[in-house]
Formats: sequence, C-alpha cells, structure tokens
Amino acid sequence: MADAPGLLEAYQVAHKAFLGTSLTDEEKTVVWQTVNVEHECHYCVPAHTGIAKMMKVDDAITEALRNETPLPTAKLEALRDFTLKVVRGRGFVDEADTQAFLDAGFTTTNILEVILGVAQKVMSNYVNHFAKTSVDKVFRKYAWERKTPATVE
Repeated sequence: MADAPGLLEAYQVAHKAFLGTSLTDEEKTVVWQTVNVEHECHYCVPAHTGIAKMMKVDDAITEALRNETPLPTAKLEALRDFTLKVVRGRGFVDEADTQAFLDAGFTTTNILEVILGVAQKVMSNYVNHFAKTSVDKVFRKYAWERKTPATVE
C-alpha cells in the first residue's frame, strides 16, 4: 500500500473509523474475518486471528469464523450472514435479509458500519492477493487455508 499513498491513507482512515463504530470487538471480528475468509485472504485470516486474541475475543468465535462453522450466538451468526450477503451481493441485500439482520438486534447504523468494514477489508484483501504479502512471523502460527470450497448464494 505504501506504493500508493492515497490507498494507504484511505485504508488507515477506514480502519480507524471502523474501530470507532458501535460494534463490539466480537462483532468487528465477525465482520473482518467473514470478509477475510470469503476473499480467502492468506494474510488477513492469520493476522486477524492474532488481533482477535489481542482483543480478547473468545477463541470459539475465531475458530467458527476460520472454519465456517456455526457461531456461538444467533446474533453473531446473523451478523456473519448479513456481511456475506453484502459481499456476495456487492451491496445488494434484499429486504427480507435486511429485516432478519435488524430483527437479530442490529440497527440501520450497523448496516452502514458493516459496509465500512467490508470496504476496509476489500482494500486489504485485494492488495494482499496482488502483492502476495508474506504472513508476519508472529501470525504464522495461525496460518489458514479454506477447508471447503466457497459457495455463492
């Protein structure tokens, strides 16, 4: 990103803004890792595993996200489902799916916060794909590969 100062600045601003959202650390982790896994980012999945540990996010949440298995609560599962719908639908989410997200206890503000998190991760994931960024030594113990082929709904 340093080769494109505008991209680096945009990423840093988006990251800071996403950290300042009303989402909890667990919910931020769900958004980040859902996008990372969906995009099969070889760098971001391990890095955000380490970041989640530093944020004291329950390992059960992290493992469910990495392995695409059920999350421990229906609310977190609704967040993952909505985030996937935003990513896979390129921002087009039907009314029933949007209402299900709201019915799970989220708000219209949270919808916009998810979009912010997705935008942040698109920048990072795509750059890492292009640059073939090597995983930092501290995160190598969290190396990841998708266990099942991605499915598109």
